[in-house]
Amino acid sequence: GHPPGHPHPAGGGGAGAAKSSATVSRNLNRFSTFVKSGGEAFVLGEASGFVKDGDKLCVVLGPRGPEWQENPYPFQCSIEDPTKQTKFKGMKSYIAYKLVPSHTGQQVHRRYKHFDWLYGRLAEKFPVISVPHLPEKQATGRFEEDFISKRRKGLAWWMDHMCSHPVLAQCDAFQHFLTCPSTDEKAWKQGKRKAEKDEMVGANFFLTISVPTGPGASLDLQEVESQVDGFKAFTKKMDESALQLNHTANEFARKQVTGFKKEYQKVGHSFKCLSQAFELDQQTFSAGLNQAIAFTAEAYDAIGDLFADQPRQDLDPVMDLLALYQGHLANFPDIIHVQKGALTKVKESKRHVEEGKMELQKAEGIQERCNIISFATLAEINHFHKIRVRDFKSQMQHFLQQQILFFQKVTQKLEEALHKYDSV
Repeated sequence: GHPPGHPHPAGGGGAGAAKSSATVSRNLNRFSTFVKSGGEAFVLGEASGFVKDGDKLCVVLGPRGPEWQENPYPFQCSIEDPTKQTKFKGMKSYIAYKLVPSHTGQQVHRRYKHFDWLYGRLAEKFPVISVPHLPEKQATGRFEEDFISKRRKGLAWWMDHMCSHPVLAQCDAFQHFLTCPSTDEKAWKQGKRKAEKDEMVGANFFLTISVPTGPGASLDLQEVESQVDGFKAFTKKMDESALQLNHTANEFARKQVTGFKKEYQKVGHSFKCLSQAFELDQQTFSAGLNQAIAFTAEAYDAIGDLFADQPRQDLDPVMDLLALYQGHLANFPDIIHVQKGALTKVKESKRHVEEGKMELQKAEGIQERCNIISFATLAEINHFHKIRVRDFKSQMQHFLQQQILFFQKVTQKLEEALHKYDSV
């Protein structure tokens, strides 16, 4: 249900039909994200609520346009290897992760279902913010140990993105999740209920956003539209290439673990056979050569193992990052849809004013509220790019460093083998 590019007058555009629509028409598609997110109700001025100072979210003008105001107290949170815990005197066991937020230094234990609850709350509360997706809940075809460590790495990326986001990092539900002592059931439930009763969700969420005011602070609609369209094209391309890279990396890892390993070990085996054949010649002067060839065989065997272990060091982390970003990219169509819906309402109201069907004041209100959504959307787009550059830079550096170390290990094996021939 994307709003059409060219707004038609309500009611299909016949002269008779147009007369009856004295206000901006409502979106009839109740399943549209613009409607579900509360964006429509907000733009039409139907949201009202008292915004406490603590709930205010500021968008500021940075060098690259609108940005979320930075978190004045940045923090990180480590996620350590999960432990099995039991309840009901050992009847039921589950896995809990140890979280240590740097701003409190107090460790808490959280289960996957707690992460899941938090994700659900935040995805509902913030219509124009990309809440990172959680890694999958259950193992598919991998044995448990492997799966659990993989999921922990996914959760570590997730946590990093939560802490790096100026809005998500500071929101109450997330802070409750990070700081409520694991042993205090009562406090946990209270915080949970408080988050679930939060009034500043949906349409009211937009009321909490404060944007730059003053002469130069209103955004140009045309410009916003072209920026958002540009970003839409970007996300589509990035999604395709991330999928492609993920597929290629997966294939490459699989080949290294099975194919390359087997091929190198075949070569090693053949050298070994040669040295065994040479041993049938009982001459003492050829003993050195036989040992050197046998050593070369072992070197190739070892190189095969190096290939099999390598993807864990370099390709897997790249795929973990891609998985996280594919989650973000899946969020953006809805965010863009909310923005588009707001722009459509503004165009419609302008036309109604020209046709004398709406007071200017009402149209200006719509435009002002659309301006708020635009500021928030552009701030979110800016944040995405900033984090993306940071993440892909560090991940590519890690990848190449690991590749270099790997080839150094391979070279070292070959050099050792070569030296065995010096004394032959």
